[in-house]
Amino acid sequence: MLRPFSLLKMTLSLACAALLLADTSADAGRRRRRCCNEQPSCCDNSNQTVVSAEEGPAPAPEPVADAPYEEADAPPPAATEEPEAPAPDEAADAEQNNVPPEGFTALFNGEDLTGWKGLVGNPKSRAEMPPEELEAAQKAADDNMRQHWSVQDGMLVFDGDNAGGSLCTAKDYANFELMVDWKIKEAGDSGIYLRGSPQVQIWDTEHEPSFVNGADKGSGSLWNNQTHERFPKVKADKPVEEWNSFHIKMIGERVQVSLNGTLVFDDIMENYWERDKPIYATGQIELQNHGNTLYFRNVYVKELPEDASFE
Repeated sequence: MLRPFSLLKMTLSLACAALLLADTSADAGRRRRRCCNEQPSCCDNSNQTVVSAEEGPAPAPEPVADAPYEEADAPPPAATEEPEAPAPDEAADAEQNNVPPEGFTALFNGEDLTGWKGLVGNPKSRAEMPPEELEAAQKAADDNMRQHWSVQDGMLVFDGDNAGGSLCTAKDYANFELMVDWKIKEAGDSGIYLRGSPQVQIWDTEHEPSFVNGADKGSGSLWNNQTHERFPKVKADKPVEEWNSFHIKMIGERVQVSLNGTLVFDDIMENYWERDKPIYATGQIELQNHGNTLYFRNVYVKELPEDASFE
């Protein structure tokens, strides 16, 4: 049987523990310590914390006497996500284009139409023109070219007007390597003329109305050939409105074409203008207008010696 004093002591201990568990005020810590000193039975002697099924809030720090309130005492702001990295500077990206690799010369400087001219006739018709007539025709072609070809953000851009004519190098080339990036829109059609003759084919390879002409086989072949191969070995085009890259090598009558790093063509180029003759020994390089919007950049050439080979 419990003595009255022991019963009173137990009752006080239980009451003390209940009050401490319910107390979450700033002075709770001090009262817990005072209770543990006065009534050790309401505390766990091993760690001097109130025995509870749930952990109570951590005691607030003792306030410093006469310490002024400072903004630093306020709770820190909630964490925020790191901002996304800015998109690459398109202007800076454009500056990295139109810089020729070692051994090559830039045909397009990325700024203007220097080194280019408008199209007059074809190699056969130009050769038959009197000098004065050719000069006048060239001036008119140049004026017309500048109305339809422009430079935008480091790109050669054709406006799609069929009256605009093709864009031609001011210089003729014999044996050479040519690099050029190109981009077309849906149903686009174009080409690269070599020595003034058609053409390394460019077109929308998913445009079904052009399948009858072989568009589904891919770009990069000498489409105007009749006797020799006229379609590519493989299709290596990227989708329309994405950049594609040609690496063309022409030595004598033979032409190799790589598209986006894949060899797609290797055969003889026939003379479209005079079928009974071999391809001309020299001529201009042309970016063909075919009545749709076109984009070109990174146009580089390397002239090769007369005795160059493909090996």
